[in-house]
Amino acid sequence: MSRGRLRIYLGAAPGVGKTVKMLQEGRRRQERGTDVVVGLVETHGREYTVEQLDGLEVLPRREVVQSGAHLFELDVESVLRRRPDVVLVDELAHRNAAGSEHERRWEDIDQLLAAGIDVVSTVNVQHLESLNDAVTQITGIRQRETVPDAVVRSADQIELVDMSPEALRRRLAHGNVYAAEKVDAALSNYFRVGNLSALRELALLWMADRVEEALADYRDDHDISSTWPVRERVVVALTGGPEQETLLRRGARIAARGAGGELYAVQVVPDTGLRDVPPELATSARQLTEELGGSMHTVTGNDVGEAILEFARGVNASQIIVGASRRRRWQRLLGRGVGDTVVDGSGDIDVLMVTHALAHGGRTPMRDWSGLGRERTIAGWLLATVGLAVFTALLDLSRHWHSLPLEVLLYLAFTVITAIVGGLWPALAAAVLASLALNWFFTPPVGTLTINQPQNAVALLVFIVVAASVASVVHLTARRTAQAVVAERDSRVLAELTHSLLAVQDQLPALLDQARDIFGASGAALVRTTTSGSLGEAVIVSGAVPLDQPGAHLTRAPVDDTHQLVISGDVAEANQRRLVEAYASVATAILRRNELAKQAAAASSLAKDNRSRAALLAAVSHDLRTPLAAIKAGVSSLRSTDIQLTPADQGELLETVEESADRLDSLIENLLDMSRISSGNITARTDDLQVADLLSATLHTVSEPRRVRVWVPDPHISCRADPGLTERVVANLVENALRYSPGRQEVVVAAERLGSVVQIRVIDRGPGVPENERTGIFAPFQRYGDSPRGNGVGLGLAVAKGLTEAMDGTLTAEDTPGGGLTMCIQLPSDDPHRTALLQGDSDLNSAEDQGVSP
Repeated sequence: MSRGRLRIYLGAAPGVGKTVKMLQEGRRRQERGTDVVVGLVETHGREYTVEQLDGLEVLPRREVVQSGAHLFELDVESVLRRRPDVVLVDELAHRNAAGSEHERRWEDIDQLLAAGIDVVSTVNVQHLESLNDAVTQITGIRQRETVPDAVVRSADQIELVDMSPEALRRRLAHGNVYAAEKVDAALSNYFRVGNLSALRELALLWMADRVEEALADYRDDHDISSTWPVRERVVVALTGGPEQETLLRRGARIAARGAGGELYAVQVVPDTGLRDVPPELATSARQLTEELGGSMHTVTGNDVGEAILEFARGVNASQIIVGASRRRRWQRLLGRGVGDTVVDGSGDIDVLMVTHALAHGGRTPMRDWSGLGRERTIAGWLLATVGLAVFTALLDLSRHWHSLPLEVLLYLAFTVITAIVGGLWPALAAAVLASLALNWFFTPPVGTLTINQPQNAVALLVFIVVAASVASVVHLTARRTAQAVVAERDSRVLAELTHSLLAVQDQLPALLDQARDIFGASGAALVRTTTSGSLGEAVIVSGAVPLDQPGAHLTRAPVDDTHQLVISGDVAEANQRRLVEAYASVATAILRRNELAKQAAAASSLAKDNRSRAALLAAVSHDLRTPLAAIKAGVSSLRSTDIQLTPADQGELLETVEESADRLDSLIENLLDMSRISSGNITARTDDLQVADLLSATLHTVSEPRRVRVWVPDPHISCRADPGLTERVVANLVENALRYSPGRQEVVVAAERLGSVVQIRVIDRGPGVPENERTGIFAPFQRYGDSPRGNGVGLGLAVAKGLTEAMDGTLTAEDTPGGGLTMCIQLPSDDPHRTALLQGDSDLNSAEDQGVSP
């Protein structure tokens, strides 16, 4: 019996229409004569969803009693007994009630598929296991019901049900998703435009990756090696030369021309794992690639051109960018270059040869490639000359004990020994001298360089070829062995360096200390250079570095434009010099990171100071004016002789003057505090505040407390904030909402925990503010429309925003569903690591059970 097929409708959020799409698919199949039943569908009371069930057979659910509650789950046995062609099962990620045969609904569906029944199901992107952390970070709510990505990827068909955030919010506002009493909180919490946009992008990106996987599988199944240019994928071939920056920037510009373009940088390493790329160039290439939005890859292969082509075909590249050859014209006669190999084998992949400053300028001279050291090279030359003479003399004295074939083998063995000791060039010299010695002393006619028998000439020629070949192989093996040892040492040293730096806070001194140990130096220092390039003042020193002593042996490596790494001692070996350059590259990264951290701290401090100063100026201009005007008007009326005031009138005026003076005194005191905050002398005195108590106390300070309704579903939630500043912010927002609410409509103040923050919402039913003007209402010296209503004193929205941000909070404005404006204050929770868990049905994604109740 063949396995059933699975079709999944994927959505970004509740309400986009997944269940309706599933039911419509069931009706479509039923009209074609397919036996379709509804195993389980959650309508959530939505009328349009209920209408889609008309004409479809609905199987009974399995009832489970748990903690006195009656729960209804999918009845798998009932579906198996009915054995339809297709069964519709909603909410793939649902967790079954305790005591069920399977813990998760996707396991129930797997059992139905194994029985040969096709299944159509639904799931939201926030329930995918791989995206759980991302969704938590975006929404502040962790999903407790998840499904492994592999289950969804294994579906035969996945269809994305998409809807713009604005359209989904309109559906909520019209009551098409939740009941009317839950709409306001839903729109203010889970269904904010930012949340929905982020979830939609996650769904689109996840779906795009699945399409990419399906395309790759199809190409593999059908043995399609040619590229399909579904998007611009540019592969930049790097050789480790200084021209790589030019190539990367050209590749980034080409990739950016089309939507969804991708940049790949690839560097080929020989199969031996040995490469000779300066560390600073390798580091800069990786950093530049990441800055340009690309990805760096390293592949192995002895044929560089073929390795680049294989990588390009593997990523379905549309273009390959290679640099113009650095070899001179005569060097091209010796062999094909990488560019020629890539062009000849590219097929339908476009190849762009990019010229650069080093093109046709010749390769960088190779370093000493003997790899054996000075002592062994000298020993090899002594063996090839003095040793060969002694060896020939011994053979001449014992010539009656051996013949020419044995003599040829003995000289060949001597040449191999010379190659092992001294490398290629001494071995080649030994081969030539040995051939001459064989010809003169042992090949008839003896004593001449002529040969009278052809086979002796052939034997001598074969000797020279074999000796040279063996010497080359031995030399190459010795060189690669030496390089491998150096590479292993460098890798081990850099790994230890990275590990040690991770464990310390101050990394530059640790870097210098380890440099001293590795190079056996008496000291190491990070030195600032002068404009002329000479060494200046030492920034950090480890040990003794004689910068002021002429003739001192110092090894230098540039760190950046103004610093150099200086090692006390002459690091003569090229391999060690490369390691010094690697240490300098690490120092560059540390300096750059430290500089970025300082800039970020300075920018954060400056931004906070600017917010405080803006709040101070706004308070001075906005809040001092009203009490001063009231005091002046009252005093002027009392002093006036033109009108006769009754004792009651005089008392009322005096009361107004007193109230205004009290408000002015309180305001000045708070302004002085704000001045100290902006100057850095004091900070906001944050503490754990019970939000319910805070809001209750705030209501006593507003002008019309009876028009304000407070809703705090959890009376125990608390936040980290300054009690005085928070009370001023909330009171000001409430006064502002009362001022703009028509008639006697009430203002709602709601508070809830959202992940690691506490959100306080002040909701009015006034005229609202257009989205393009919401930023302006927080500007100093401004009120919406520049026409304030009423005589509210308040601190103004600019002050409220500044005070909120001084407490590391945020203040934003949003639409109130049905008309009006909602001010949202977000303050840190008393426990930032506490995470809200989902409650109730999984399809509501905690939007109904976690934060959407009014």
